[in-house]
Amino acid sequence: MVKLRYLGHSAFYIEGAGLKALIDPFLSGNPNSAAKPSDFKELDAIFLTHAHGDHVGDTLEIAKRTGARVFSCNETAAWLAQKGVKTEGMHIGGRAKFPFGRVKLAPAWHGDQIIDGDTPRYGGVACGFVIEVEGKKLYHAGDTGLAMDMKLLEAEKIDVACLPIGGYYTMDAEDAVRAVEFIKPIRAVPMHYNTFPNIRTDPQDFAAAVKEAGLLGTEVVVLGYGETLEF
Repeated sequence: MVKLRYLGHSAFYIEGAGLKALIDPFLSGNPNSAAKPSDFKELDAIFLTHAHGDHVGDTLEIAKRTGARVFSCNETAAWLAQKGVKTEGMHIGGRAKFPFGRVKLAPAWHGDQIIDGDTPRYGGVACGFVIEVEGKKLYHAGDTGLAMDMKLLEAEKIDVACLPIGGYYTMDAEDAVRAVEFIKPIRAVPMHYNTFPNIRTDPQDFAAAVKEAGLLGTEVVVLGYGETLEF
């Protein structure tokens, strides 16, 4: 059984056979965070969709302390490696096997920039992840707008899709419904909402819209901060 715990914003903890990992660990600066960086003593991996501050968050501190390997696009991985972090720099469309399962990088329509002191630098491209563990597939979309690329994910047979719904920086709930239609996951978990004033929305409206669209093959699971979904 794979466990997925929602930590607020786009941050999650995922645990399965051979894997204890964080995704986009924006914790200490997150007003809705359900965890602190120090809560995580043992980690195998951190999956980082891009290097904006509300996603890279506490990656450096946690990775250095736990020895977790950071999965990201190659350019971001190169920056992290310079900071003394173990990395796995992949790129869009790349899929690889690891002791816990498989990882594939999916496209995300979003910018990326690393802020290192006073010097902005190119962070590569933003991405999403398809993480496979115990034969189950989790898709974390990262920050993205709606794209026809998502239709290709239907063939992945996604068990859980974590989708942004807040709008402004990413797709909103209306477009996230169309993403559900494209991907056809067994479950959809909304994320990236209510952290800042300009991304305020009611996730229950998203759940209702999925039902109204007749997408009965997908269950929307609205996780409260700190709540866990098992699949």
